[in-house]
Amino acid sequence: MIDKPQPRKGGEARPLKVRLKKARSLSSSSQKWLQRQLNDPYVARAKREGWRSRAAFKLIEIDEKAKILKPGLRVVDLGAAPGGWSQVAAQKVKVEDGRGKIVAIDLLEIDPIAGVDFAQMDFLKDDAPEKLMAMLGGEADLVMSDMAANTTGHKATDHLRIVGLVELAIDFARQVLAPGGAFIAKVFQGGTESTLLADLKRDFATVRHIKPQASRADSAELYVVATGFRGRRREAAPETDES
Repeated sequence: MIDKPQPRKGGEARPLKVRLKKARSLSSSSQKWLQRQLNDPYVARAKREGWRSRAAFKLIEIDEKAKILKPGLRVVDLGAAPGGWSQVAAQKVKVEDGRGKIVAIDLLEIDPIAGVDFAQMDFLKDDAPEKLMAMLGGEADLVMSDMAANTTGHKATDHLRIVGLVELAIDFARQVLAPGGAFIAKVFQGGTESTLLADLKRDFATVRHIKPQASRADSAELYVVATGFRGRRREAAPETDES
């Protein structure tokens, strides 16, 4: 059922709030998720403005604070589906004006996005970095990831899963980023952020956390933003026995 709009002072109606009738085919958690989606102002706004997902507003806010997305950048979007972040990046780097390059990767197929090259592939495969740089025409200026691991409902386990996924994304970024490049990824608060930040600070000049307003207030998610990539670490040369 749908609530009737209630007048505010001055006669202005409040936004409609959608209430779901209970459906036996849906679990309680699914019903809560669906009702939250139906009443989420960012979901409604994304539909009005033509964004693939509400996540687009998170990247817009992150960029307003960090000033990373600039015309001409070469960008890799890890776990891109359904494509909200790629849409924002394509607009910001002005790919339709012939500037920059966006390569989106996901295990799932996504509908085409103007100015975005999509690769249905696993970024963890050994040949992924080489393939991506070939598609980009060189090293990346930005690697971004809004990926989240499948949840189990156990808070500690879910936190370790997302941290593990972020660590893999960081390792991938180290392989494809050009010196001076940047990295953005979703993380969750849970007690291991300091270790993650310390790891990033070895390779990036500046590392910070940003919590966009588009992130739900009850969500533990925030985003790590690392800029000023110092370049790939050189492996120490093996010692030789001169005796």
